[in-house]
Amino acid sequence: MPESIQRLVEKFEAGRAHFTQPDYNEAQLRQEFVNPFFAALGWDVGDSHQVLHEAGLKSGGSTKHPDYSFLAGRRRAFYVETKKPAIDISQQIEPAGQLRSYGWSGNTAVGILTNFAEFAVYDCRIPPEQGDPAAAARVWHLTSAQYPAAWTRLQETLSPLAVRQGKHKDLLAELGKGVLPVDAAFLRDMENWRGMLAEQLYKQARFIDRELNQRELNQLVQRTIDRIVFLRIAEDRNLEPYGTLERVAREKQVYEKIKNLYRSADRKYNSGLFHFDPSDNSRGAPDKLSMDIYIPDNVLQQIVFALYPPQSRYEFSVIAADILGQVYERFLGKVIEVRSADQETRVVVEEKPEVRKAGGVYYTPETIVDYIVENTLGKLLDRATPDQAEQLRVLDPACGSGSFLTGAYSYLLDWHIDYYRRHPTQFRNRRRETSEGILLTTSEKRRILLNNIYGVDLDQSAVEVTKLSLLLKMLENENDSTGLRDMEGPILPDLGGNIKWGNSLVGSDFYDGADVGGLADEELQRVKAFDWDGAGGFADIMAAGGFDAVIGNPPYVRQETLGAAFKAYTKHKFESYVGTADLYIYFIEQSHRLLKANGRYGVICSNKFLRSNYGKGIRQFLSLNSTFEQLIDFGELRVFSNAATFPMILIAENDRSDGRDFIYASIKHLGFGSLKSEVDEIYQVLDRRSVTGDRWTLASKSMISVLDKINSRGIELKAYTSAKVYRGLITGLNTAFVIDKATRDAVVSREPRSLDLIHPYALGDDIRKYSVNFNERYLILIPKGWTKSHVGSMIDEQEAWNWFSDNYSALAEHLAPFQGKARKRLDKGDYWWELRACDYYSEFNEPKIIYPDIAKESRIAFDTTGLYATNTVWFIPTDDKYLLGILNSSLIFNYFKHFASVLGDANRGGRLRWFRQDVLKLPIRAIDFDNPTDVDLHDRMVALVDDLLDLHRQLVGASDVQRGVIEALIARRERAVDELVYELYGLSEGEVGVVEG
Repeated sequence: MPESIQRLVEKFEAGRAHFTQPDYNEAQLRQEFVNPFFAALGWDVGDSHQVLHEAGLKSGGSTKHPDYSFLAGRRRAFYVETKKPAIDISQQIEPAGQLRSYGWSGNTAVGILTNFAEFAVYDCRIPPEQGDPAAAARVWHLTSAQYPAAWTRLQETLSPLAVRQGKHKDLLAELGKGVLPVDAAFLRDMENWRGMLAEQLYKQARFIDRELNQRELNQLVQRTIDRIVFLRIAEDRNLEPYGTLERVAREKQVYEKIKNLYRSADRKYNSGLFHFDPSDNSRGAPDKLSMDIYIPDNVLQQIVFALYPPQSRYEFSVIAADILGQVYERFLGKVIEVRSADQETRVVVEEKPEVRKAGGVYYTPETIVDYIVENTLGKLLDRATPDQAEQLRVLDPACGSGSFLTGAYSYLLDWHIDYYRRHPTQFRNRRRETSEGILLTTSEKRRILLNNIYGVDLDQSAVEVTKLSLLLKMLENENDSTGLRDMEGPILPDLGGNIKWGNSLVGSDFYDGADVGGLADEELQRVKAFDWDGAGGFADIMAAGGFDAVIGNPPYVRQETLGAAFKAYTKHKFESYVGTADLYIYFIEQSHRLLKANGRYGVICSNKFLRSNYGKGIRQFLSLNSTFEQLIDFGELRVFSNAATFPMILIAENDRSDGRDFIYASIKHLGFGSLKSEVDEIYQVLDRRSVTGDRWTLASKSMISVLDKINSRGIELKAYTSAKVYRGLITGLNTAFVIDKATRDAVVSREPRSLDLIHPYALGDDIRKYSVNFNERYLILIPKGWTKSHVGSMIDEQEAWNWFSDNYSALAEHLAPFQGKARKRLDKGDYWWELRACDYYSEFNEPKIIYPDIAKESRIAFDTTGLYATNTVWFIPTDDKYLLGILNSSLIFNYFKHFASVLGDANRGGRLRWFRQDVLKLPIRAIDFDNPTDVDLHDRMVALVDDLLDLHRQLVGASDVQRGVIEALIARRERAVDELVYELYGLSEGEVGVVEG
């Protein structure tokens, strides 16, 4: 423990009578005790990069900011609220409630309340409730006398390094049932408001003498919520007199009075959020509809009163723009629909079709946004001057609620503050000195926003929310000391020229070849052509070469939902086109086309394109047009809550050079405090050859050299063997056609002839290495055409069924109950009791190599029993035991891991997809049968494989003692196979070490 803490405690105890007098105030306490306390923990309390002193920010005559914000990077990690020692913080409820409201609203998880006599840590994930006792959500409490004994734990959890690593959260308990994050709570409230407004606005449509259409209804509801939320936030940030909305809501004709607030805001802020002046077309068409409509008093009162205490615990002064962005991202995932049924019209709120099909809304966590912004925009700002920064143009072509653009804008604001601090004699007119440190002037923040930030989205509501998020970010730290409240003229910029509505992938040439009249509404909504080079796009930026950085999270939309017209367009428009490619593939290509030469690209997207067949086109495009800097792969980690999307971060330059080595990091957990620290600890440097051509290999230089050698010593499987690779069967109704042993025995005992139509059957999980765990499943196989071959082609179905029932009564009795479902399936033959046509039924009866389509290890078996299998199984009709040994070897498995599609991390039990197209490319060492050495190698392999097949047969029915002996022999034979394969491919001892990791 530092001596300074011991002295501080002794000083307080010696003067306790003085320090606990009512006239000893908080400012004195912070200066004499709190600042030295945190300095002893390692914080530079005078550095606004580490600690923000916000006690001076006032609103409505009361403090609306916590006294301190402690930072981890650019984000607030925890708040500290101080009270003078005369206040008993262990018992009084107001100080704890205030601190918890700040922490919960600011989403900081940890909150600290102290008067130095006491030190209390709160779990701010638990929403505060009116009247909560001081001990509610308190997880640690110390008195000043306990500081020395507790110092080690304080240091381990609250030092700057510990906080950057996220260890301050170790003070909290496990997440419990009482936790409701501020974003979830606010989303719940907003969704309630949306439902109320939608119903009432539709009912009150008579006040504009016509029905509202669905688009207008959604727009009105969205704008009403946006405007009320903005005005309420403005109050807590002291841009509007505190309580204005609440006072208006207590009167009659509430909406008429709120419209007056709108008009005042239009004059004051001059943004697109408030635009009603019919004589001003500079900001687009004014919103006449909002002025004409009527909203009942009780609906508006419910909304407004929910934004003030005691109903509300929200502290809008600390709710960051990106937290609101998280709320809006999910809010925008639903849409108001007007439906008519049975002569009744209903208003419902449902998930948008594209959101439903994508499995939800994927809001990007702030740590990911920060990382991408720092490695794109941040790199462009290295060694730049403010004049050079002014020329940068940052784009998100699918901006959603604006999380990435808000992150980029925030980074620019911080960068300018830092530059002006380091160059105190320059740009004096762009900054202001305050008690909290250097801040940017309002005009400077406005200038940066208009110069640097650009976005497009196909969802018009998302465009408006992005604008709102950016404007709220611009208004952060505006307070009495800035003089903003008394400014003359408009405060906020109109962002209509920066954030635009349209489809980033589709230009007006779409209409040249599309039958617009024949398109469904859903497809038309996806069109909304956007010409980047045209008057409605960003013509000046494109004429100057394009954007300097493109960032974002491209939409997760599966190819099945894209529509024929869109696919036809992308086929001739995009080099990366593959018929099965998901939407994000085209965003990657389009983003590069929008970038300047050497512009920077940073996104989080699916990692499936790295290995999937549909990623072939974009891999080829990136190989020719992009230089990778980082690939950060999250595998199956749930970066997006409740969604397994296999995400990765891609950082690249728009550069046609031959490329260079790049950073690859495979993230194994999400418990890191800083993504940068995690990447710095685990990254590998990969060879540029890893991302060359249309088939990529994410491997080290040494591994790539070994893989190249393996390729050079083998020939592709499709060239090695004349046999084809076949997939197992689809019955369309396994409950009818797949039977157990008891059913099979009962049928055969009654009708031995049925045995010709019943075959042993396996699932993918039954297939193991060198063996099949046959679980007594059987397939009833009556192939298409079989019935007609027995009774003639002109007979109708009922006659055919009568014949079948007469001749195969036991089978008919089993199948009859399934007749209804069997008729509906697509996989039937001429009649409902037949299976679909298949050219290779007979191949199942041949000796074959057989394997499952998903496996986390080699599971290649050999079958000579005529085993049939489901469609999760592949097989090669061949008796080549040499090939079987090769395919089951460690060398081939480790080779395959670098090229196969993987569910998870292949090196940590991830499951490989054994797709036919990938298996056919496996390099097989061919044997020259005129070469005695090769013949010897071949024969040794066959002998080993025969031994392994026999040993696995012996395992069936073996005792425990016998099993142990047999398994040891199997392990020795498998190792011998591995060593023989290394010899076949000519690998050195060092190369074997690379393969085996």
